[in-house]
Amino acid sequence: MRPLVDGGTRPTKAVEGEDFVVAAQVFREGHDAVNATAVLTDPDGVDHHYPMSVNNPGLKWWSATVRPGRPGAWTYRVEGWSDPVATWVHDATIKVEADIDTELMLAEGVLVLERALTSIPADVEGDVVHDAVTTLRDPSRPGLERLHDATSAPVLAFFAAHPFRELVSPSPAYPLRVERQLALYGAWYEIFPRSEGAWYDEESGRWHSGTLRTAAERLRGIAEMGFDVVYLTPVHPIGTTARKGRNNSLTAQEGDPGSPYAIGSPDGGHDAIHPDLGTFADFDIFVRAARRHGLEVALDLALQCSPDHPWVTQMPELFNTRADGSIAYAENPPKKCQDIFPLNFDNAPAEAYAEVRRVVQVWIDHGVTLFRVDNPHTKPVQFWQWLIADVAKDHPEVIWLSEAFTNPPMMHTLAKVGFQQSYTYFAWRNLRRELEAYAQELATDTAHFLRPSFWPTTHDILTPYLQYGGPAAWQLRAVLAATLSPTYGIYAGYELMESVARPGVEEQVDNEKYEYKDRHWADYAPGGPKDGQSLAGYLTLLNRIRREHPALHWLRNLSLHTADDEFVMVYSKTRALDDGTHDTVLVVVNLDPHATRETTVHLDLPALGFEWDRRFVAHELISDQRWDWGADNFVRLGPETHPVHIISVRGY
Repeated sequence: MRPLVDGGTRPTKAVEGEDFVVAAQVFREGHDAVNATAVLTDPDGVDHHYPMSVNNPGLKWWSATVRPGRPGAWTYRVEGWSDPVATWVHDATIKVEADIDTELMLAEGVLVLERALTSIPADVEGDVVHDAVTTLRDPSRPGLERLHDATSAPVLAFFAAHPFRELVSPSPAYPLRVERQLALYGAWYEIFPRSEGAWYDEESGRWHSGTLRTAAERLRGIAEMGFDVVYLTPVHPIGTTARKGRNNSLTAQEGDPGSPYAIGSPDGGHDAIHPDLGTFADFDIFVRAARRHGLEVALDLALQCSPDHPWVTQMPELFNTRADGSIAYAENPPKKCQDIFPLNFDNAPAEAYAEVRRVVQVWIDHGVTLFRVDNPHTKPVQFWQWLIADVAKDHPEVIWLSEAFTNPPMMHTLAKVGFQQSYTYFAWRNLRRELEAYAQELATDTAHFLRPSFWPTTHDILTPYLQYGGPAAWQLRAVLAATLSPTYGIYAGYELMESVARPGVEEQVDNEKYEYKDRHWADYAPGGPKDGQSLAGYLTLLNRIRREHPALHWLRNLSLHTADDEFVMVYSKTRALDDGTHDTVLVVVNLDPHATRETTVHLDLPALGFEWDRRFVAHELISDQRWDWGADNFVRLGPETHPVHIISVRGY
């Protein structure tokens, strides 16, 4: 069977309306015909049948593309079965056409079809089978003519739709978790709430924090760019002990707000809001405003504590104690986080589990529907499996994003135990061969349990590619993220191409983790002093293209094409629509942000739904140009023109 997650002991994943392939090796003894059916059972126990076909006869591999409906706990299985009708059609065709045992073969056909009639559901009209039996019994007509009529296209179509199945042999029923579409498809926008509305007082030389209410004023702009989720970094009180200063310095100056990941102070912990940001009433106003703009709210869940967190004194068993009696701060040598104590779930697991579950419920009760989990790979996998499942009992709508940049086995296991989405290595895949191999892996090998979320940058990541690539790099990385993966996200400031790194590390200088940042959004609006210097319009167009083209909503429908130039990547996605048509998007990207590339791209036309000699209309969605294309096409892409083509494919 394929797919199976850990031998079928963990659920395969899909979202409502997602196509995926169920495959199995199906065979039997002897020479009689065998057939197979994929069966999806919905949460109400209703079976949905999908005819399977042989795609590798020698190895007996059968497959079907299935599409589950509403969210819930489903199962799937494959049923192998004897196909008496196909067996008779095969044998009778050979013998009757050779005039061997003609009447005997026709008589056996009568018996097979009469048995088949007994299996036809009462609400199905079986006249075509009755007519076939009558034809086979008519001795006044030539045998070959009777055979051809009894095995005509309408008869075979009837049995394709209503197969006569004997000796049905089902596989085990394997779990299938179907979730809402936002678990697979969506665009995220990350903000530090304290920066939205922050301002610097020149007279006093002090910064004033933004609030949840001023952050709510930014929601309209985020929604107008076409994003679906606004993701908030931690909003909790911040400790003062070992507080980090600007650019991660060990000494904080007066007025430095500290890292929002150093959670906890006398004002409260993970279940509290920083006083500078406001109150829970303000948070509720923020959530309601987000919903009015069509946005859902995601919150960072960072399970670590400032030395000032209430848990340190109230629940000291949650932490690691060193030989000298001190609590160990977080470190991943040579990286040190002196302002953070990591949690230890092994000392008192029952207490730790219960306390985190309580905290999570606080935020769910205030409208949070998604959690971006900071470093989940540093906590027990068993804990996440329990927490996500326990929350899902009453809140199946909640989505969990794993921020685990770690080894693949851990990333995969976190996805298998419940995380609906996962950060990936996308930010560090730059060459064509790297991107193709990684995208293909995510679309095939791991797609049944891991849903990738592509982020060109985060508040922790600024790759050399974007530090030195110029505007073309920022454009093409956004396009790759938004079209290779159904879910992608950007960190606020991406549209401003904030490309200067802090010396020695791959993250932004003057990082927002340690200070306020006023980006003066109004300056970049039409008519503002920096009009035209923002990628906001570009991201708006990109998100509009994503929304208008269902092919970009899915993961497993990726097809790779090629180009003569190794720096040009070509790929497409296709989605069958309910009206019988297809939506197909073709993307051509010049991965070299520094130079214009001229090359010929070579398209796999059958992957686009065409015969090899067909021509088609290539509608370039960024420039709104249209070209006549075929299997081989010249392209010219570069920073002085545009580094990317996003093409809607239409047949003549």
